[in-house]
Amino acid sequence: MDHNNNQEIAESVPQKGFFGHPKGLFTLFFTEFWERFSYYGMRAILIYYMYYAISEGGLGMNQTTAASIMAIYGSLVYMSGIIGGWIADRLLGTKRTVFFGGILIMFGHIALSFPGGIAALFLSMALIVIGTGLLKPNVSSVVGDLYSKDDNRRDAGFSIFVMGINLGALIAPLIVGTLGQKYNFHLGFGVAAIGMFIGLVIFLATRKKYLGLAGSQVPNPLSDDEKRKIFFRFGISIVVIIIIGAISIYTGMLTIDRFTMLISIFGILIPAVYFIMMFRSKKTTADERSNLIAYIPLFIAAIMFWAIEEQGSIILAQYADQRTQLNFAGMKLESSWFQSLNPLFIVIFAPIFAWMWVKLGNRQPSTPMKFSIGLIFAGLSFIVMIAPAYINGVESLVNPMWLVLSFFLVVIGELLLSPVGLSATTKLAPAAFSAQTMSLWFLSNASAQAINAQLVKLYKPETEIIYFGAIGVISILLGLILFAMSPKISTYMKGTR
Repeated sequence: MDHNNNQEIAESVPQKGFFGHPKGLFTLFFTEFWERFSYYGMRAILIYYMYYAISEGGLGMNQTTAASIMAIYGSLVYMSGIIGGWIADRLLGTKRTVFFGGILIMFGHIALSFPGGIAALFLSMALIVIGTGLLKPNVSSVVGDLYSKDDNRRDAGFSIFVMGINLGALIAPLIVGTLGQKYNFHLGFGVAAIGMFIGLVIFLATRKKYLGLAGSQVPNPLSDDEKRKIFFRFGISIVVIIIIGAISIYTGMLTIDRFTMLISIFGILIPAVYFIMMFRSKKTTADERSNLIAYIPLFIAAIMFWAIEEQGSIILAQYADQRTQLNFAGMKLESSWFQSLNPLFIVIFAPIFAWMWVKLGNRQPSTPMKFSIGLIFAGLSFIVMIAPAYINGVESLVNPMWLVLSFFLVVIGELLLSPVGLSATTKLAPAAFSAQTMSLWFLSNASAQAINAQLVKLYKPETEIIYFGAIGVISILLGLILFAMSPKISTYMKGTR
């Protein structure tokens, strides 16, 4: 998107009315609030639903298998953003793509709200994977459209947007988690479906008045001839994949372990192909290529960060369920409630960070420096988890405050990296690949969880010290390397902060 188009779109949006930000931020804030409520509510109980015994309302899976499925599911959710970005860039525009994504997500949660066993689980996952791929990168891209390129409110706007995400994520485990663990898992999944429905209603009711032209443009539309060719190839590819998949499953060639390994490989290869494709495109200018070079180390840093952060719903969820004192301070805790710690801290501290970036203005640290400090905090969040096992061994239950501290540290890292990464992506994206570059940002999470699908197999109570220590140290070292590289990376950003 060139500067003139960006300015025209920004001018079509009412620029004041939501905490000093464009009114369209209200629409996107609450759409994403309810979408995240549904997603994080479901995710707070999903691993327990998979490995709890059938007599307890679960599916009775092996814990290691359930952990790998959780990671691969998360990877596919973010990997599908490629599809959403491409559809927005070439067919529908971001605004319409967001709406269709929300519908699929809602039906995904509905599928899981009925007791259909493993078949219903995988159907639900498929719908939510595709729906989130349509919605997640594109709603963030529309946020970028609300602001002109030189608007200093942009980083603060993304911080407020991320706070909306985390408000939804905060209340979801408390409501969905309680219903799922105390009463019935399917009741919890049903409430998640209702949350997505509310988000769709808000989006439909306010998008015309508050979003203006934001998200309406199709940046790189397909010609009619291109559409025919692509739809034909897409149809053939789907049929071939279904046939190969059916044969592989029937013959026993495609097991869960092999599938997770395949997705782990794709999680690394797809971003690499994406970078090469955009870098070599004739539609990418010289300055945009320089920006892409600067984006690569940020992308690698994001993978490391998300590899730690996303284990909060896998390894730390198991830790909360099996290694933590749940009778604490005179009350009975549900293990799913710990999933609210991350968003709770973000809700508390996001406004402080948003105010701080606005107050500092051009004096704030560069984007690479923010990333490097974020990585260091992420590493520390795992380092502190060594202490309980070192002090008391792995047989006794630990004080829940260790988990609280771990989540707190990773949140400080997230506030330095996540909203800043979203903002940097909208600024560093080649014009012809604006939505697809946002999809690439979410691929950092997909890559991290694809790696996690293999990493989580290594976790056992007896390996806690090595597991948390090794991952934590690697993150801190990468953070220090990135800090040293920050001045060089900034030169490739061509003045973008």
